[in-house]
Amino acid sequence: GGVMQIEARDIAVSLGGKPVLRGIDLSLRAGEMVGLIGPNGAGKTTLLRVLADLLSADAGSLRYDGLTTRALGRKTLARRIAFLAQGGTVHWQMRAGAVVALGRLPHRRPFADQNAVDQAAIARAMVAADVTGFTERTLDSLSGGERMRVLLARALAVEARMLLADEPLAGLDPLHQLEAMALLRRTAHAGAGVVVVLHDLSLAGRFCDRLVLLDQGRVLADGAPDSVLGDANLARAFGIEV
Repeated sequence: GGVMQIEARDIAVSLGGKPVLRGIDLSLRAGEMVGLIGPNGAGKTTLLRVLADLLSADAGSLRYDGLTTRALGRKTLARRIAFLAQGGTVHWQMRAGAVVALGRLPHRRPFADQNAVDQAAIARAMVAADVTGFTERTLDSLSGGERMRVLLARALAVEARMLLADEPLAGLDPLHQLEAMALLRRTAHAGAGVVVVLHDLSLAGRFCDRLVLLDQGRVLADGAPDSVLGDANLARAFGIEV
C-alpha cells in the first residue's frame, strides 16, 4: 500500500561510448502526471527505461519506495511499474483481448488461470482505452492508432502504482490523443504515478501536473508546466523563438 516513490540520484548513462544522460536527479511520486519533454536526442527514452529498470545506469542510484531493485525484487517491481514502449511489442497475430490480458501476468502465480480480479482489471482497462470493440480482432487487423490503444489498455491492466509511457500518442488521431491524455491524467489522479514522454508541448502543458525538460542528457527545468514552458527554456532546448 501507500504512495509509490521513485528516487533517481545523479544518474548517468552512456550508450556506445557516448554520454546520453548525465547527473540526472528526479523524484517521482504516485498521484501526479509528469510529462518528459525535450528535443530529439535529449535522452527522454533512455531516462524512462532507467526509471523502469529496463536499463542499468552507469552511475548514480535508483530507489523504489526507498529500496534498490535487488531489495525489492523483480517480481514486485513488475507489479508496481507498467512500461509502455514506443511502438510497443506488437503481437501481430494475437487477439486484442489476449494482448490486454498479458498485463495481468505479473500478478498471476505460475500456470494459474485468470481469476475474477484479473478479468475485472482487463475489462476496466479495455473500457478505459476504448478498445472493447476489438476484443476478438488480431492486432494486424487494426490501425496503428487502434493498436496503440490496445497496448495502452495492456499497460493499464497491470494496475501498477507507476505507469511509464514512451510517446503513447504516436499514431493516434487528434480525438484519441485528447482521450488518451485525459485517461492518463485520470489514472494519475486516481492514485497511480504517470510519467509520459511527449512531443506535443501544448498537450503536455494542458494535461500534465508537472513537466521535466531534458536537454542534452540533463534536466534543464522541472516544475509546473507554465514555468517549464517559458520562452527562455524553449529557446534554449528547442532553439525556437516563441
